[in-house]
Amino acid sequence: MGFNCGIVGLPNVGKSTLFNALTATAAAQAANYPFCTIEPNVGRVAVPDPRLETLARIAKSAKVVPTSLEFVDIAGLVRGASKGEGLGNQFLAHIREVDAIIHVLRCFEDPDITHVEGSIDPIRDAETVETELMLADLESLERRRQNLSKRARGGDREAQAQLALIEPMIAALSAGRPARSAIPPGEEEAARRLQLMTTKPILYVCNVEEEAAATGNAWSAQVMARAAAQGAQAVVVSAAIEAEISQMPPEERKEFLASLGLADSGLDRIIRAGYALLGLITFFTAGPKETRAWTIRRGTRAPQAAGVIHGDFERGFIAAETISYEDYVACGGEQGAREAGKLRIEGKDYVVRDGDVMLFRFNV
Repeated sequence: MGFNCGIVGLPNVGKSTLFNALTATAAAQAANYPFCTIEPNVGRVAVPDPRLETLARIAKSAKVVPTSLEFVDIAGLVRGASKGEGLGNQFLAHIREVDAIIHVLRCFEDPDITHVEGSIDPIRDAETVETELMLADLESLERRRQNLSKRARGGDREAQAQLALIEPMIAALSAGRPARSAIPPGEEEAARRLQLMTTKPILYVCNVEEEAAATGNAWSAQVMARAAAQGAQAVVVSAAIEAEISQMPPEERKEFLASLGLADSGLDRIIRAGYALLGLITFFTAGPKETRAWTIRRGTRAPQAAGVIHGDFERGFIAAETISYEDYVACGGEQGAREAGKLRIEGKDYVVRDGDVMLFRFNV
């Protein structure tokens, strides 16, 4: 399953710098003027997971394959984007295509980097971007309502159900609240299919100066409070530090981070927050050929997890030999787990857990 996050924010807040650092590429041009990123830049990064190396060592695997995370660097939004200001229409279309939004907020002073609003205020900046997304969603739903209303009056039950779904969202957006605040219970999947921007989960990234990377600052504290009030996620990073780390050999990174009072990189923190945001978990396959990590949504059943590996595995699913990560390690691998009675045979209704080591039986 692809995990796709769009990096958004006002111009010059550090989006492209963060993207370049996270993907360790120079694919996105980081320049001191608005709209330097016109086409979205896409980068895939490996998701770090220390469990992979442990499993590979026990399984004596020839190869280790992590799961990956996709970042899309989307050019800076400006006030009026919902009406086409800047390159608004194009950028809004790109946001609709991602699973989650990473909203980068500038929480640092730098006289050499201009700010489109003339001053540093991350809460104002967040409201500017979110207002544009809400206005665009409202326009989209109102157009949809016109078409549905005609069909609903003619007795079309599907149209009536769609109207019941979108009317509360229209009311919320009209009142200045995101559509996610008004999704009827049990209609989350139907709401996701509408591709509204304000139903997507948000991760706020507070881009701070290097000195505040470990502790945050007064601006990032405001953002943290806003995220908590919204039920959103937020992390503090320094894009400048991430850019520096991305150029270092792996063995030097840990020492450099420790010197700054950081236990891990911003990338690691963004991935952990992103997993929580989208309700993602990891399961593993392990053997002499390779140990591999796979990403699924929490609540996924065994046949659907098998389908992430190959469609035939899901179509012909018979059972899943399953060992928890802890049991796999404690028993020294598959054979030890089998002998200790820790290997379970799970059927079609089994809900996969984070860290499960699985072997799928199938017949097509």
